[in-house]
Amino acid sequence: MQTPWGEFPVSDAHVHFFSHAFFSSLAAQSGRPLEEVGGILGWCIRHSCEELAEAWKLELDRYGVAKAALIASIPGDEDSVATAVSLFPERFYGYFMVNPLAPDAGERVQKALAGGRLQGICLFPAMHRYAVGDSRVRPVFEAAAAHPGTVVFVHCGVLTVGVRQKLALPSPFDMRYSNPIDLHAAAQEFPEVNIVIPHFGAGYFRETLMLCDLCPNVYLDTSSSNSWLRYQPASLDLKGVFRQALGVAGPRRLLFGSDSSFFPRGWHAQIYEAQTEALRDLDVSADQARLILGGNLERLLQR
Repeated sequence: MQTPWGEFPVSDAHVHFFSHAFFSSLAAQSGRPLEEVGGILGWCIRHSCEELAEAWKLELDRYGVAKAALIASIPGDEDSVATAVSLFPERFYGYFMVNPLAPDAGERVQKALAGGRLQGICLFPAMHRYAVGDSRVRPVFEAAAAHPGTVVFVHCGVLTVGVRQKLALPSPFDMRYSNPIDLHAAAQEFPEVNIVIPHFGAGYFRETLMLCDLCPNVYLDTSSSNSWLRYQPASLDLKGVFRQALGVAGPRRLLFGSDSSFFPRGWHAQIYEAQTEALRDLDVSADQARLILGGNLERLLQR
């Protein structure tokens, strides 16, 4: 991809894979037919994992993106992303969401990782209402430790799901479980497990930086519009966020992400442009930019 620093591979650490199963779940919760859900959202619903994988592959081709981490966005949807990875292993990494409180969570995690297609375990403590220190979460970190090249992705901070708001669905999330500091014990106990926190902590920026400073196995995913900045002092902008993150975590622990999700919008190029502009304004070197924009992700998920 042609970047402000020259041409080199760019990989996206955060792309949601909104499968047919994802939309079917929304339809069931809202009591609406699937077609009506698509109409309300104005989104294109692909009717197979293969079709959706092909669409994302073509979208990456369109923008020159080398690779993307695809996230299964509901628990139990591991097979959707695994199918996409099996079709285009040179273009996709596979992440899946798990609710550690579910009775079959441990079995699902083991099966997903054993399949060899999935490398990211996604935890949403506020969504599923549990503390990261709960004993039922421990098997997730144990499984990740047993499979080198696996990351544990933990959503912290403010959690809003726009699709649920558009469909007038409740979002009974609990922010008591959103603080990244809660990961400190697990990050120390499992130093071989790399932990990824998206959106710079989504409002818990200070706490996320503290955790990064204490735990070298914690990485920051830069994805989304970072609207959490409205909770910060007006003087802090995206450039300032990158400056502080680079000062604490360094260029080797930042992972570029777009938070792309649905069609017809496709890959969120505006997010990429805003982030590269901020990095360029900070006089980030070409070598550092290469790491942030894909090199770090490739290194983390190398098997």
